[in-house]
Amino acid sequence: MTDSVLESYIQQYISSQPTGEVTFAWQGGEPTLIGLPFFQRAVALQKKYANGKRIVNTLQTNGTLLNEAWCEFFSAHQFLVGLSLDGPEHIHDQYRLDHGGQPTFRKVMNALQLLKQHEVDVNILTCVTRTSAYQGKEIYHFLQEQEIEFVQFIPVVDRVGGESVTDWSVEPHMYGEFLINVFNEWIKHDVGKRFVMNVEWALASWMGMASPICIFSETCGNAVVMEHNGNLYSCDHFVEKEHCLGNIQHGLAEAVSSTKQKQFGNHKAALPTACQKCEVRFACHGECPKNRFVQSEGDEPYLNYLCPSYKAYFTYIDPYMRDMRDLIKSGKPVHHINKTRTSP
Repeated sequence: MTDSVLESYIQQYISSQPTGEVTFAWQGGEPTLIGLPFFQRAVALQKKYANGKRIVNTLQTNGTLLNEAWCEFFSAHQFLVGLSLDGPEHIHDQYRLDHGGQPTFRKVMNALQLLKQHEVDVNILTCVTRTSAYQGKEIYHFLQEQEIEFVQFIPVVDRVGGESVTDWSVEPHMYGEFLINVFNEWIKHDVGKRFVMNVEWALASWMGMASPICIFSETCGNAVVMEHNGNLYSCDHFVEKEHCLGNIQHGLAEAVSSTKQKQFGNHKAALPTACQKCEVRFACHGECPKNRFVQSEGDEPYLNYLCPSYKAYFTYIDPYMRDMRDLIKSGKPVHHINKTRTSP
């Protein structure tokens, strides 16, 4: 990324935000490949254009390149780091190999320890594959052992055409089974102590709030992404020519508020009859359009590949979410749920 593109992005992004806090989300590929000097320049530019606003930086990394210098920088500038860790060694290393085909688990664990030593806030992102979906309890217990406070579980769905997916993609029903197994462990041991973001997102829906994550919102279009050359795209799942909104040098606000982007966001609301009648629609809203490729009846919009999982998961946690909602509304801590409901 050229310095001019970086500066244009930072200046325009900060000035376009109406609130007093501005969050920059750095992702890839692998963002650390661009080198530490890039982020040092970015932070300097953020200070230059902050104009009294509080700047927050988040960065998602596989952790393999992190060292003392990176962690000192993250600590000094209060970065929130998302670290990809898929479970214990034999699970993580099944697919997390480097370009030389070598396992990465030990590098990631070293990165985790360095981040902790430098008191960097860390969230764990765990990808759920076809095989790891059957190991939810083991993965959750491993994360407990690492004293991870915040974790989110992301389904791997890599489409190869039609309704076909790669061999490592999670099965349509098994992501739900995985989440249910994780939820059962969390509800028994960790309510109020450990935060599973998949549960936090769901609770927001049961509270009647707008979903804090785009995949479960009624519409989308608020996650515009910029590539290294300054090109802007509707979403990081749709970095394709037909979804290019223009270039940062031609104006960020214009691209985000364009008719093209509004149409992209509103398209998410088109749901098949099965979704419209679903009892947990309020928590799901058809999930991400990138996963909607299963043929529904007639010429209706496509169903989400993960529909069986979400329907099972949201239905299962419904009574617990209702109890938590009532506890919150009555001013009581959510961990009191174990006094009002028997754990599974």
